Amino acid sequence: MRKLRDKAGTPPYRKLARAAHYSSTTLADAASGRKLPSLPVTLAYVRACGGDTAEWEQRWHRLSAELAGADELPDAAEGNDDCPYAGLSPFEAADAHRFFGRERLTEDLEGRVRGHRFVAVFGASGSGKSSLLRAGLIPRVSGREASWTALVLTPGPHPFEECAARLAAHSRSSAVALHDELRANPRALHLTILQLLAQQPPEAELLLVVDQFEEIFSLCADADERAAFIASLLTAAGAANSRTRVVLGVRADFYGACSQHPDLVGALQDSQLLVGPMTTDELRRAITQPAIQAESTVEGPLLARVVAEATGQAGVLPLVSHAMRETWRRRRGNTLTLSGYESAGGITHALANTAETAYDSFTGQQQRLAQGIFLRLVSLNDGTGDSKRRLARDKIDPNAEAVIDALARARLVTLDTDSMEITHEALLQAWPRLSRWISEDRAGLLIQQQLTDAATAWVREQRDTSALYRGSRLSVAQEWGQTHADDGRLSQREKEFLTASTRHQGRAARRRRAAVAALSLLTVLAVAAAGIALQQRSTARAERDSAVSGEVQAQADQLRGTDQSLAARLDVAGYRIHPTSLLSTDLLGTQSTPLSTPLTGHTAPVYAVAFSTHGHVMATAGKDDTVRLWNVTDTTHPAPLGNPIRAHAGGIMWLSFGPDSHTLAGAGRDHTVRLWNLTDPKHPTALPALRGHSGIVFSVSFSPDGRTLASAGDDGTVRLWDVTDPARASELGKPLRSQKGAIASAAFSPDGRTLASAGHDHTIQLWNVTDPANPKHWGPPLHGHTDTVYAVAFSKDGHVMASAGNDFSLRLWNVSDPAKPVSLGAVSGAATNTIYAVAFSPDGKVVATAGADQTVRLWNVTDPSAPIALCPPLTGHTGYIWWLAFTPDGNSLASVSADNTTRLWDLPRTMLPTPSYENTVAFNPNGRVLAAGATDGAIRLWNTADPSTPTPLGTPLLGNTNAVNKLAFNRDGHLLASAGRDGTIRLWDLTDPAHARELSKRTTDPSHAAVTTVAFSPNGRILASAGYDHKVRLWDVTDPTRLHEIGTPITAHTDTVRALAFSPDGHTLASAGADDTTRLWNVTDPTRPRPWCPPLAAQTGGVGSLAFSPDSRTLATANDDHTVRLWNVSDPRRPAALAAPLTGHTSFVLSVAFSHDGRTLVSSGGDSTIRLWNVADPTAPITRGGPISGHTGPIDQAVLSPDGRTLASAGDDHTVLLQATGTDDAVRRICAATAGTLTHKAWDQYISALTYRKACR
Repeated sequence: MRKLRDKAGTPPYRKLARAAHYSSTTLADAASGRKLPSLPVTLAYVRACGGDTAEWEQRWHRLSAELAGADELPDAAEGNDDCPYAGLSPFEAADAHRFFGRERLTEDLEGRVRGHRFVAVFGASGSGKSSLLRAGLIPRVSGREASWTALVLTPGPHPFEECAARLAAHSRSSAVALHDELRANPRALHLTILQLLAQQPPEAELLLVVDQFEEIFSLCADADERAAFIASLLTAAGAANSRTRVVLGVRADFYGACSQHPDLVGALQDSQLLVGPMTTDELRRAITQPAIQAESTVEGPLLARVVAEATGQAGVLPLVSHAMRETWRRRRGNTLTLSGYESAGGITHALANTAETAYDSFTGQQQRLAQGIFLRLVSLNDGTGDSKRRLARDKIDPNAEAVIDALARARLVTLDTDSMEITHEALLQAWPRLSRWISEDRAGLLIQQQLTDAATAWVREQRDTSALYRGSRLSVAQEWGQTHADDGRLSQREKEFLTASTRHQGRAARRRRAAVAALSLLTVLAVAAAGIALQQRSTARAERDSAVSGEVQAQADQLRGTDQSLAARLDVAGYRIHPTSLLSTDLLGTQSTPLSTPLTGHTAPVYAVAFSTHGHVMATAGKDDTVRLWNVTDTTHPAPLGNPIRAHAGGIMWLSFGPDSHTLAGAGRDHTVRLWNLTDPKHPTALPALRGHSGIVFSVSFSPDGRTLASAGDDGTVRLWDVTDPARASELGKPLRSQKGAIASAAFSPDGRTLASAGHDHTIQLWNVTDPANPKHWGPPLHGHTDTVYAVAFSKDGHVMASAGNDFSLRLWNVSDPAKPVSLGAVSGAATNTIYAVAFSPDGKVVATAGADQTVRLWNVTDPSAPIALCPPLTGHTGYIWWLAFTPDGNSLASVSADNTTRLWDLPRTMLPTPSYENTVAFNPNGRVLAAGATDGAIRLWNTADPSTPTPLGTPLLGNTNAVNKLAFNRDGHLLASAGRDGTIRLWDLTDPAHARELSKRTTDPSHAAVTTVAFSPNGRILASAGYDHKVRLWDVTDPTRLHEIGTPITAHTDTVRALAFSPDGHTLASAGADDTTRLWNVTDPTRPRPWCPPLAAQTGGVGSLAFSPDSRTLATANDDHTVRLWNVSDPRRPAALAAPLTGHTSFVLSVAFSHDGRTLVSSGGDSTIRLWNVADPTAPITRGGPISGHTGPIDQAVLSPDGRTLASAGDDHTVLLQATGTDDAVRRICAATAGTLTHKAWDQYISALTYRKACR
């Protein structure tokens, strides 16, 4: 240090003190060499002398570690097993006496567990979820409920194996037999637990804690096992006679993966607990109380330092615990000191120091083995962050035992009887060397991870040759294996797998060579050989492309919950490499997903975004002190406008365009509001800054007439400015003060009469600014939020206001009368972390929110009293999202983030939000009109002449006093029939769809029993109806203004009739329902319908929908047993099943429909998916790819347009969706909306087996 001072010109210590902010005595003592100075003093000294602080910090930690090893006190070194801090390991039930800081959360969790049988605890890695479950919940429940039994498991790659092993230990059953039962039957877990508790008191329960539940996504590669395990847990907790309470511990970044399972979403709707950072008081207890238990004390400066460094950090607890454990080793007597903490490396470096010390103690060969071990214990998870994975000990090089023991002594890994794992995922980020290993060899790690899984599957399948590698996958794995032959990365099992794969491929190659040799006997040897060679090359290329395409699809599936846009682009790439039906349906499923293009340019977090009123210009700004302007006339090809504008010092917090698009305002950390003239956006002109705030200005907002600007800030004021002439702006009146603390944002209502301000005091104040020079309160502040309110926004009509903030909630308010605002409640599950941004779409039907959970969420607020998620959360950002803005046309949404990017989201115009459940949809015969009926009794019409841009036709058709259950068009499309839950049939004149009108209605039954379904005969003269009264009725609609019933009702059904369908030849009417029967009726003479045959055999449950093929020869039924069945009804007197039931849906099948040519069948179900089936040969139907997603709830009906090019669907998620059935349409949209996602770097990461090629042309 003295040499460094000499190098700086030997400045006097007094001069250094002014620069370092420490006394001259402290600095002189630091350089004296008598003792190691503290780290802060060291860095301040180095900074004052112009040295490299990073280099000197490393020097300090190395020396500190050396001194700790030499000078450790005997009493601190001995008895370390009595250390009261857990380090990286979670607290277990036996540690409850030293588990502090989470008392309130434990009580909250206990209450949720008592109130719900299925609960999930979400939190960041390192937030303390495992300790909360093991040392908090279990001891608390066990202490109060002696008859309750707790069982803890972590799923691993094979969750049923883990579950069977844990249950077998309690039930004395065979784990092998139990595993097979659990895997085969979703009720087996429930029944096993009932059997286990059969001899226990009636109040006895099993508390099943599934910790690290995210492993079913990160480690379990078998999607069927994953789904079955989730189903078993839900069944065990949800059964009527359940004695099981299930509690999941889940890493928060896997929330999106959980949301892909509809039944899981439903179970967790009201039973989630989010584990956030500890409060300051909780941290103090967690730090001091364990020491007190061990009759020790924590030095005051040490406590202050740790609390200051850890407060507000979500995943810091294991680092705190490890640092305190290392500090305990360096304690003086019974006192834990700041110097001991600094010597250990503190929160930031203690763990890395421990790992480095262990690593440095190894020989060169042992270091290579250690690297191999750590890398094998990491599971790569794109988008959700990497995680640890358990590994069987027999998969580790036998020569590594000494290394493993040393790592275990250092508590870096945890050993079980036959497995091992990294003690905590915090090591992955906290140890730079391990982070570097992972990033430098990510592609190799992925190859190894896949190889490990493949070898395990091969052994499990009795070493079946079909499970071996071949082609390009084998070549890639062989090359990787040769590279790592000597570093312990390959287990014995993997070596055997590669050897067997190589031999098998060699035998196949020899067989091919033998075939070629045989052909040499032919006279056309040369031609034949050339042909074979070409064929081999073609086959090899096809095999390679098929394998790579499959890998790409798998990568896309993993990314779908964390970056939909990149996943969609990968689907396109995979489809271009080798088109498959699975990829085709994946592509079709993206059509209702908002996709984004990332924009780069900012060099620091981006805080603000705004669009000009005409929508051609977008402005962004952030921490890099610049405002950037973008030409977004075509949002799929945004382009920079001019040079970045250098603006506020310290960052720009907010942007707002004036209504004429010529003025832009910015709020800054430098306490000012700045204005720019953007008449020529390529050459913006700065206008005089507005000064008055005494702290950071958080927001700016123009009034609708552009004459007033409101600014809000850290000084607790809202200020109004006259900007009639922006070049001569002046403050209006006095600053508005009524809320305590900072004002995070302020927004004008569309009529300009109201200004809402959001405060750090948890309130919203509404101001009457009719006269902006004399603003007044409309009333007292609005209460409802329980923490800081960061954002407010008004709907287009000004009747609804949205607010959001630090309490993770979105709230809606009726402000039609701002003097008497009414709370419409909070949106359930609005976010998993702080919400910083809220925005209404221009039509007021959608609210967008975003924040610290790094996702954008879209909410259907067509009924603001009952908002509902419009789609799954939008993912792609990797940092907090600070703000959002819709384009003026509502077709795009911009989001800005701490990841330094802006994303422009393409919002599908084919996603049509409505106020209530949509039960039914129908195209008119020419496909130009789509009708939908909903539970609110309304029928909505859209012009679908261009199905990519549907537009509403007129106003909703009203008349039904309850839900519309079914709609049907007659053959010319001029007549629409509706079936109502109010017991009515209604006929509507759609000759002019924009001016539709009711023609007639009939109540079918004196008791007003609900009508569930209607169907027109092919000639359009007869309407059939059925419903809750178990009857089928036929109506003469020759005169649609006077419905006339034909004959007497058909009364064969014994329960609700749910479906009707006429055969296209008009001779047969099919009916089906809840009585588990499907019946065929001869209606050649509609006045005397009679059965063609007995009810169709082989029914196993109710039927929800029926459809005839266009040739009348095939009938499809949608069944409650999750299947679709096809029947040969070419002779309706002798119907017969055509094939085995079509399976794939995982819940009730709710609708079926044939395409116009009869070659495709579409089905929809309660599992929120649509499936397409190739039924060109109905005796051998084939599924067309996988399920098509888009809805977030059950899909009540899906139909194809007459030309077969568009699929319309209606769901319980309050949406109607239109999706093209052609893959090319989906590809075009993806390519337009996701430019910049599949970069060369991303290609190398996800498609490394092939050289880069453009996925989009």
